[in-house]
Amino acid sequence: MEAVILILGLLVVAFMALGVYATVKVVGAARRGVDRTITQARRTVEDSTLRAKSYGQLGVGGELAQLRLSLRTSMRATQEALRTGVAEDASLSESLGLFDRLSAHGHELDAELKALEREPDKATVTSRLPGLKERTAQITRSADSLRWAARDRARKFADDELSALNAQIDVEAGALRHWTTVEEGPGPSPEWGGEADADHRPSSDAPEGDRRKPPEAITARDPRRSTASPWQKTARPETTN
Repeated sequence: MEAVILILGLLVVAFMALGVYATVKVVGAARRGVDRTITQARRTVEDSTLRAKSYGQLGVGGELAQLRLSLRTSMRATQEALRTGVAEDASLSESLGLFDRLSAHGHELDAELKALEREPDKATVTSRLPGLKERTAQITRSADSLRWAARDRARKFADDELSALNAQIDVEAGALRHWTTVEEGPGPSPEWGGEADADHRPSSDAPEGDRRKPPEAITARDPRRSTASPWQKTARPETTN
């Protein structure tokens, strides 16, 4: 009896622990989902603000906003392309590692550009703009190179797979169209009045000599007709006294 109670107690404790673990996992997943939603919303708002500044603000502020917008757009597109591709192609993991190192420089540059937007000394900012543009171009060029290389690699694999599939389909189609013709042996004689009988009839266009005359009907011999030759004399009938 004590063993049964002990087993039941252990089962209750195990179920309670399992329930707590599942609750923690669900709460953690929900929290991560909320964090991703908040981050995405904040990113969208910030990108919209930068886009508005780059088009509506003149001078140094507009140029800084345009640099930040181009940097963030390129880095985000490359990150999504590599993370999506590494799930199907493990060789992209090295490229993803290089991008992580490049992202550190990108975040540093973005923070510097964001700080310069609030800088009151516009002359100093203007003097530093050429160097900032060069750094932005270097980072975005490297990010674009990684992104397009990953896309070209995925397209090359897709083209190779499509070519192999087309070759297999051609072979299968040829096998489906390949059949052997069996020579037909002598079949049953065609029925009278059928098409086969019509094929054996003499054509009206054939020459006169090739036409076959139908056999004449056999009639009884006429007793009145003589079978003797024309130079033989007819025998006279004998007279009786």
